[in-house]
Amino acid sequence: MTGEPLRSRAEMSRTSRAAVLYASFVLLALTLPACNWFPAVDLSPPYEAPQYVVPASWHGSSPFVEAMPADGELRPDWWKLYNDPVLDRLIEQALAANPDLQAAAERFVQARYVMMKARAQYLPQVGLEFGASQNRQSFERLFRPENSPLQQGTVELGGIASWEPDFWSALRNATRAEIYRAEERAADYGLARLSLQAEIASDYFTLRGYDAQVAIYNQSITLYKQSLNLVQTQFAGKIASALDVARVESLLFSTETKLAQIQGQRQVIEQAIAILLNMAPASFKLEPIDELRVATFTIPQTIPSTLLERRPDIASMERRMAEANRVIGIARAAFFPNVSFRLGGGYEGDGFDLIKLANSFWSYGAAVSMPVFQGGYRRAQLQQSWSAYRETEDLYRSTVLNAFREVENNLSLTNRLTVAVNRQDAAVGATFKSQNLTTELYRGGLASSLELIFAQLSTLTARIDIVVIKADLLRASVALIRALGGGWNRRQLPKDEQIQPFDTFQYTNLAKPLPVGGIDVNAGNNRVNNDLTKPSVP
Repeated sequence: MTGEPLRSRAEMSRTSRAAVLYASFVLLALTLPACNWFPAVDLSPPYEAPQYVVPASWHGSSPFVEAMPADGELRPDWWKLYNDPVLDRLIEQALAANPDLQAAAERFVQARYVMMKARAQYLPQVGLEFGASQNRQSFERLFRPENSPLQQGTVELGGIASWEPDFWSALRNATRAEIYRAEERAADYGLARLSLQAEIASDYFTLRGYDAQVAIYNQSITLYKQSLNLVQTQFAGKIASALDVARVESLLFSTETKLAQIQGQRQVIEQAIAILLNMAPASFKLEPIDELRVATFTIPQTIPSTLLERRPDIASMERRMAEANRVIGIARAAFFPNVSFRLGGGYEGDGFDLIKLANSFWSYGAAVSMPVFQGGYRRAQLQQSWSAYRETEDLYRSTVLNAFREVENNLSLTNRLTVAVNRQDAAVGATFKSQNLTTELYRGGLASSLELIFAQLSTLTARIDIVVIKADLLRASVALIRALGGGWNRRQLPKDEQIQPFDTFQYTNLAKPLPVGGIDVNAGNNRVNNDLTKPSVP
């Protein structure tokens, strides 16, 4: 009579110890990874971005850049330096609705969630299990125990928890690598935003250059028609020859041909701008203007060393290099033992009074694994990670050199094109004077039709050339601002601690993470820009 109560108390004691052990394990697993004091070895090599020896100043110069270095930075809304309300409106519309820019924002958001997936790997994994079965064995089964039931049903309810303590920081380095990848995506977004702004500005000035050329061709065609009337009148009076008429007609018709070509090119560039604004080309139109004027402004001169902090493409490549550094630590961790803990338990019975001490079961244990021989796999993996890191170093240096090239090119271009604009202005004035004098001489019979046509053609060519040079200068100024970073600064990148999109135990407000680094997405209504017939920003 006394043995049975003792057994019940023993069972209760074992079950209580199992429950306490299970709860303690879960709490320990939840707590330790978040603690900085948990023992772990970081096998990644020390990381520091390369420090380059760069010139103290730029080789080229530009009239748009202040003569002396300044501590100021380019304004983020740099396009307003051109003082063109139409350009301002176009860029605002593109920033609000451009699909490529929004896709770049989504890639950053995805990178944040990928980081969260990597982070979850070194947190404990806890789950519940439930199972039920009904089984019947054959009455004629071989070696069937005597008096064993033919049918038997079981119900099982339990839980399982596992945890890898990550002694060698393989999981932590994977998380850090994904943090750096997310920051790389943020820099890529900054580059996409800057590229979009620069492309719209460049296309806009190209279009306005075509507008000015169309106006010049129309004025010249009107003049050539007047000249043709004059020559035809002289031909009727036997003063001019049929050759004179043919020459003027040739000039008129060839000019009309060039006008049609320029009008076609204008339509193409107008349609390109429409696509950047998330609009169907048939729904977009820019009213033409007759004159192209060069903006006069100055931007702060930056010294070459500061360019490394003001170019989003350089920041993106540097983050990729930091990510590759963490991958080396992951490859090194494969040479060390891997430790994991596992705990499981629950209740199993025939379905009646399932949850009682007599039906409980539990198990716990630890596993240590370490590959001994893999034919050089781990060594190859480690050497590959080192090579990949050196590749990112080379690409980083190439990106820096390309940035210096773009700045120097556009400093030189804007400088020389400014000189060209001034000289071509003088050339246009001279050709106008020559054309007027030749026309008067022709009216008085002192000049031939060939001389008149040559003077008119020279004037037309000079006027078209000045428009082309001005458009080139405006595009070069845009490219210079873009090469200098367009007001972007590395401080705009989100910090490491800002990358996490939600808390570990957060189960609400998961539609999208809070925006960081000025990057937001239309998670609530991604179809807000599906109307391609009107701009998203009036």
